[in-house]
Amino acid sequence: MDLKALKYFAAVYENGSFSAAAAQCFVAQPSVSAAISQLESQLNCKLFVRHARGVKSTAQGDTLYQHAVTLLGQAKAISGLFNEKSQNQAFSLGLIRSLGVDRMSRLLKDFAIAVPQLELSLVSPEDNADARIINKRLLKDNETFVPIWQDDYALAVPISHALALKPYITLDDLEALALIERSPCSAWSLLVKYLNQQKIKPRTVAHIQTIEYAIGLVRAEVGCAILPNIEQINQYEDVVFKPIASFALKREIGLAYFDNNTNNTTLQQLINVCQSR
Repeated sequence: MDLKALKYFAAVYENGSFSAAAAQCFVAQPSVSAAISQLESQLNCKLFVRHARGVKSTAQGDTLYQHAVTLLGQAKAISGLFNEKSQNQAFSLGLIRSLGVDRMSRLLKDFAIAVPQLELSLVSPEDNADARIINKRLLKDNETFVPIWQDDYALAVPISHALALKPYITLDDLEALALIERSPCSAWSLLVKYLNQQKIKPRTVAHIQTIEYAIGLVRAEVGCAILPNIEQINQYEDVVFKPIASFALKREIGLAYFDNNTNNTTLQQLINVCQSR
């Protein structure tokens, strides 16, 4: 069985889309479609069913994916056995907090696929690094910025809270509201500054740093929290996200790198991965 076809299949399965899989694998969409057709012909079964938003795997597709992940992992391990340590491509990447584990994992997986001998070090965005994934607000004057994600902030509210019944939140709703402070967070800092100007005083009930702990406290009904409305955390059935009327909070996440580092071929591969998103 063709490993490249399995690679394309796994990409379609994980992304739920032929076009997204093609972008991830840096190939034209017809190549992905042909690979899937080849597999379906070899296995005499349907692997995906198309719908309005993309594709959904069949039961046979689910089974094949489990085996494909194992085979692709073994193939990568075998390849690594026959490559000298000196050929490893060392690369340091600075990361800010609270980027979302799931989407960062997918991005780093694509990066590792693009650079088979990647030796990756994840460091603080303040440390010396070949590149950084940061909020655009942290961009330095001599850095180039490649956008990856734009996140809208909203108020995460326990489903049992009275505010969960409202279509949106007003700033007045925040008066005396039990809020979980997540710091450092630029959105939180901007909101607090504005609330102080309007003499609106929420009630801070917890101080934490990560999105994961913040959403955990919201689910525990400790309070509400200002959080980016991203896939990793907006799927809990016991939490709802409510936009704040008349006060848009956004952040733009992207890859930052110094212009004098563009000759770094590993960096160029990372730029390609980020641009594909």
